[in-house]
Amino acid sequence: MTHSIIPVLIGADLNCYNVARAFHEAYGVTSEAFGRYPTSAILSSRIIRFHTVADLDTDAVFLKQMSDFAHEHPNGSRILIGCTDDYVNLIARNASVLSKDFILPYNPIELMDAFISKERFYEYCDRLGILYPKTVIVKYGETVNTTAFTEDSLGFSYPIIVKPSNSVCYWKHPFDGMNKVYVSDSPEMTQRIVTEIFASGYDDSIILQDMIPGNDSEMYVLTAYCDKQKKVKMMCLGHVLLEEHTPKGRGNHAAIITEYKPELCEKFRAFLEEIGYVGYANFDIKYDRRDGTFRAFEINLRQGRSNYYVTASGENIASYIVSDYVENSLPTEMKIAQAETLWCSIPRSIVWKYTHNDDCICRAKALVRKKRAYSSLWYSRDLRLNPKRLFYVAAAQFRHFEKYRTYCKDYK
Repeated sequence: MTHSIIPVLIGADLNCYNVARAFHEAYGVTSEAFGRYPTSAILSSRIIRFHTVADLDTDAVFLKQMSDFAHEHPNGSRILIGCTDDYVNLIARNASVLSKDFILPYNPIELMDAFISKERFYEYCDRLGILYPKTVIVKYGETVNTTAFTEDSLGFSYPIIVKPSNSVCYWKHPFDGMNKVYVSDSPEMTQRIVTEIFASGYDDSIILQDMIPGNDSEMYVLTAYCDKQKKVKMMCLGHVLLEEHTPKGRGNHAAIITEYKPELCEKFRAFLEEIGYVGYANFDIKYDRRDGTFRAFEINLRQGRSNYYVTASGENIASYIVSDYVENSLPTEMKIAQAETLWCSIPRSIVWKYTHNDDCICRAKALVRKKRAYSSLWYSRDLRLNPKRLFYVAAAQFRHFEKYRTYCKDYK
């Protein structure tokens, strides 16, 4: 490729590094990343130039930074990618200004606003025959009392899942004891959680859900790319072995094996094309052994934090954007990833210890023997002759041992 590619990433976490690595592998380019502060995932990386910007999450500061950057880099294809829900929303609501200087592989803000809500997602699932857990919606402003949260009132038994419908709004109102997802054992506990969330300033709905039995190894993640013509061009399904278990990290994938299930993928292809989606989407799904069904939890309106599992399978996530918007060379047919690979963001020994699924462990170890196992941060082209980077990566990996010892004492 002779045309220069300039990836501009908004964020500083593992998602950001995964995207930067995909661009580096495909095109040999260094990504420019902007964030309020760096994290261990990107420290001393040679494939990322990081720019610390206080108040980057405000429209005025963000737009000035992007305008200045565009003027300083007048040549090449500047591709703007958000790495968190908040930053994706920031890009989408300022698209009319940003689109003059950047390629924006995103949907109109109206669609983004609609589907940032899990409540709206479930409405479309009903229309298209996609199953999801039994759900009760608690609207902002409704009277909150234990009577409404009994098993008879809910229609499903305890323990249950409690989570915000709108994660962007939720994370803007931090409070002590804040979790990404909550597990409640009683109506009284549900009332306390719901009251605390609303008291923080959060003013959207709260989801109460039937807790599907089974550990992390019953979870699946599906990543899809939709081109600028609103057609799905790539899908990659991952079978989760293990997730993170810290309060704010719970639900983040830590180990994934890719699987080929075209029938399941087809249901979500129909969903994305029905709503006219553009860019990357990511679905969280769980297998319900009670009836042998797959049930969707939510859609993320971006590439997932664990997106390197897709690139490792052979479907480089950067190449789809470049092929679509720069080269106009995407194939006509949709592709579903078939190559079985293992991806981990944590040491494998932790995966072997805490994944309570013998079949998954056997498959994962076989992939290691076949040299089909990958880790985002152990990137030789970034670590070679880079001792500071090697130290930061090793230290971050080592901290996972204490995290799992602390938060997985009773995990089965």
